[in-house]
Amino acid sequence: MELFSHLAISLPAPLPISRCRFHSIAKTPTNAAATDHHRRLHRLHRHCQHSLTPPPPEMVSKSNTNTGGDFGEEDPNHLQKLNISSYKWRLVIAYDGSRFSGWQYQESPPTIQCTIEKALARITKQERRDLHLVGASRTDTGVHAWGQVAHFVTPFNYDSLETLHAALNGLLPSDIRIREISSAASEFHARFSAKSKIYHYKIYSEPIMDPFQRHYAYHYVYKLNTEVMKEAAKLFLGKHDFSSFVNSSRDDRPRDPVKDIFRFDITETGPLLQLEVEGSGFLYRQVRNMVALLLQIGREAIPPEIVPKILAARDRKELARFALSAPPHGLCLVSVNYNEEHLQLPTGYPPATSFGRRSSISKCKLPFF
Repeated sequence: MELFSHLAISLPAPLPISRCRFHSIAKTPTNAAATDHHRRLHRLHRHCQHSLTPPPPEMVSKSNTNTGGDFGEEDPNHLQKLNISSYKWRLVIAYDGSRFSGWQYQESPPTIQCTIEKALARITKQERRDLHLVGASRTDTGVHAWGQVAHFVTPFNYDSLETLHAALNGLLPSDIRIREISSAASEFHARFSAKSKIYHYKIYSEPIMDPFQRHYAYHYVYKLNTEVMKEAAKLFLGKHDFSSFVNSSRDDRPRDPVKDIFRFDITETGPLLQLEVEGSGFLYRQVRNMVALLLQIGREAIPPEIVPKILAARDRKELARFALSAPPHGLCLVSVNYNEEHLQLPTGYPPATSFGRRSSISKCKLPFF
């Protein structure tokens, strides 16, 4: 260890055994492979150094008292129990949710948040409570994402976000990818700063299912009238109380049932039907319940005029008379949108946004004959 005593970061201490399962995160090798493994970790930490200089004012996050949620998830000023200034980082994440029990942290079975926190803790040597990882959307079991946004904090700066980016994707399983890492101002909050979210729901409407679509599209064998579906989708636009379209969940905290739907588009590409909805926010299983009702309307089992009647009832039992929730695997969180001021990078340092490091091949030098 004397050889690396000049480094600001030393080898990470062994993490305690947790009941949280991370099936695809590489385990520390033993015996002959251990030397090479630790050598690679030293090269990583050579770039991910603690900064001894204070962060710029827009990066400073002071300690606050938590008023609820899981480690401050419900409180935008969520850095409780921190008596030091912190750096905040924004992640854009894509994942295949097929084998995960949603985003929200739980010890077992594995979740997206739990898996990412495990990788971050290993790289940063911070405890879970100190990372304060918060996602913009708590996607349900089996739901996918292309543009999930999250943030976390560290008490130190990074000299290279590309190195951190490569390290994270190197530790994460192949069905979770960090697409983007950037610094964020202290005011940015992945969930509470969001102005809108966009979801896709894909339906494969043919008698025989395409095997390449089976994990990402709902196989619906009934013939659908897309024109009446589009007519019914327009009835969701605007501000409504969506109490009839929310399922009860284990989280019994009150939610505002009034949401603003900005657009609800339906497009056909051969047998594939894509429903794209953008709104200010969505309740638990709201999108899947809206899709389920549109499918019943599309097969002409009920008329489009049923939509305002169910909305006015403000009772989940009213929707249950006509439709059940659509399955989760057809749903994907495509993007989370923010105002420009929330995405502005803090001035000075830390470094610019990382979109991943592209490999290059040096020219082969052949001897001259």
